[in-house]
Amino acid sequence: MEPLALPLALPLVASLGGLGFVVGLLMALTGAGGGALGVPLLVLTLGLPMQQAAPMALMAVGLAGLVGAVLGLRDQLLRWRAALMIGAAGMLVAPLGVALAQRLPQALLLSTFAVFMLYTAWRMGRSAPAQAARPVQPACVRPDGELRLRWTPRCAAVLARVGGTAGLFSGLLGVGGGFVIVPALDRHTNLDLRSIQATSLSVIALVSVSGIAAAASHGQLPLQAALPFAAASVVGLLAGRRLAPRFSAELMRRGFAVMAVGVAALVLWRALLGPV
Repeated sequence: MEPLALPLALPLVASLGGLGFVVGLLMALTGAGGGALGVPLLVLTLGLPMQQAAPMALMAVGLAGLVGAVLGLRDQLLRWRAALMIGAAGMLVAPLGVALAQRLPQALLLSTFAVFMLYTAWRMGRSAPAQAARPVQPACVRPDGELRLRWTPRCAAVLARVGGTAGLFSGLLGVGGGFVIVPALDRHTNLDLRSIQATSLSVIALVSVSGIAAAASHGQLPLQAALPFAAASVVGLLAGRRLAPRFSAELMRRGFAVMAVGVAALVLWRALLGPV
């Protein structure tokens, strides 16, 4: 499919804005989730191929992640050294995911995304997602009364591995990597949830730069459609930060899990049988 026709009609811009708002809202509420919903929304509502929907979603989650990271740094929630370690590894691997996406059939990409969404739903739907599974001595520890993590070779290796995995998923599926980063930081560090979310958003911003650049080099980024989508995601992120304290984290996890199952079913239907 060719990039979206320009200039864009007003109804299409409004649709892109609405979808972007939802992406940013989910990022604020979960620290992840924007790309996981943004990609199927672009594919199912606008009929874009995965190769174009993924970098558009990546631009949105990257821009929203940057804003979230700046706010997290202001509130002293962002662990920037950990973010740089994870982000550097992710930026190295993301172009590999983009290149792989250009070579895979559309149906296979959609099916892979559906499997990813089902796995995401399972992870989000569990009642005690990470604390119960955290090791007695996690790889990366923040001592009591301190803001910084204590760095060790084991900690650096774990964070680099997390970043590489997040980068591969970002480039291949346009999901930003938050669903890899958030549970991994929860399992392998003793950071609180707000610090984990702020750090995850900053990594998403870093990794997205690499994935977006790689997609643009392949001619798969319809920029004038991606810009309103990304701008609206920032508005959604800011709105979500105000709404988040009103909702139970458990309720949000389970609600998103149900939605993820529905989206996965629609994406798999399109992959196997064509447009829904």
